Amino acid sequence: MLTPSTRRGSSAARRRTRSSRALSGTVCLLALALALTGTALATAPAAGAASSSTSDSWRPDLSPTGADDVNVEYDAGALRVRDASVSPASLGRDGGYASAVLEAHRVDRPVNRVAVDLDATVPEAASVEVDVRGRTADGAWTEWRQAVTGTAVELPRDVVDVQARLTLWNAEGGATAVVRALTLTADDTGSAPVGPAPKAASAFSARVYATREGLVGHTTANGHVIRENDHFVALPSRRALSPKGSGQYSVQVCGPVRCETAPVWDVGPWNTHDDHWNPSAQREQWKDLPRGLPQAQAAYESGYNGGRDEFGRQVANPAGIDLADGTFYNVGLDDNGWVTVTYLWTDAEGTTSFPTWGTDVSVRQQATTTSTRVAILSGPTTVRVRCQVHGQLVTYDGYSGDGWSYLPDYGGYVSNIFIGDAETWLPGVPTC
Repeated sequence: MLTPSTRRGSSAARRRTRSSRALSGTVCLLALALALTGTALATAPAAGAASSSTSDSWRPDLSPTGADDVNVEYDAGALRVRDASVSPASLGRDGGYASAVLEAHRVDRPVNRVAVDLDATVPEAASVEVDVRGRTADGAWTEWRQAVTGTAVELPRDVVDVQARLTLWNAEGGATAVVRALTLTADDTGSAPVGPAPKAASAFSARVYATREGLVGHTTANGHVIRENDHFVALPSRRALSPKGSGQYSVQVCGPVRCETAPVWDVGPWNTHDDHWNPSAQREQWKDLPRGLPQAQAAYESGYNGGRDEFGRQVANPAGIDLADGTFYNVGLDDNGWVTVTYLWTDAEGTTSFPTWGTDVSVRQQATTTSTRVAILSGPTTVRVRCQVHGQLVTYDGYSGDGWSYLPDYGGYVSNIFIGDAETWLPGVPTC
């Protein structure tokens, strides 16, 4: 009855998300950050851009907007901010914000470099950011990388799917940027590792200061409307922002009482380009800070950057993570305080592949059937299991058990009764 099948890719983020300043011209993967006046621009092809003889080029359709999109509208042949009063909940910034996650594209052959050609008009005090990521053959997503003018940036692995994200900002009451078209060109430099990712000792963990996000009724950076007793976190970089409803980038937060696994659904606190979980040389900004030290903490404790964040605001606490109310209280906090955070997507090892059975099997945010569903396994597939926990007892089709497996590619838990193994507590799989 438990029938293995060929592996399905992890739940795909559907259509769109963020970016850095826009020009009409070749923009390459990392940070497109130029302030332009209200005219469309053109840049020359970037040095080291993808070779046309071996590259795969495509132009995503910008017109359909879906559940992954935030405050964006397509009108008169272009994307723009719909409501200039909406901005991510955790940032507390004035002005308009919109995000569009474009549909993932299956490339002709494995690639590890992407260039972007953006046709946009960017008024003064507005900006457009382009982020790109890739999905490897085993279903794991790389982090998002912001596009940069003039430099082709390589992804850490060869990937078989490429996805872009657009983010538009405008000043309060100011004109919105207008994005007419986006062209992506991908190729393989031959320098990326082929095959399984190199194995790390474990996912990276750090002790960071957590603040309670609250803000019930506000909208997060991925479009989630915050509910009472919600469960998610905000991190101060868009590189690990999960598409709406997904747990593709998730953390384990351990407080005074217990640990909880929660998806990254918002950006903040303080900064938006502080991926402090990455090695110093790979950080988007603040490369002179050690891994695991948030910029806000360095500013608050040591006067780093004059004690200010990336926006020039005086840092009033050392927070490196925001916790939604449900997560905040569940881990045992009753006031802002220190927690241990494990950035689960940074672990390239410690997984075991298992077949699943059944159709429309839910992957849940926590090990309970009442928890938020983060993905659906539509049919038998193969999944990577990192660890397992004892959770809600589940009975189905004559099988029963309280074991739940954490699936890093989906950012959630599935009941072990749907795993193709005779034991409901999987042999050789550690406890989370």
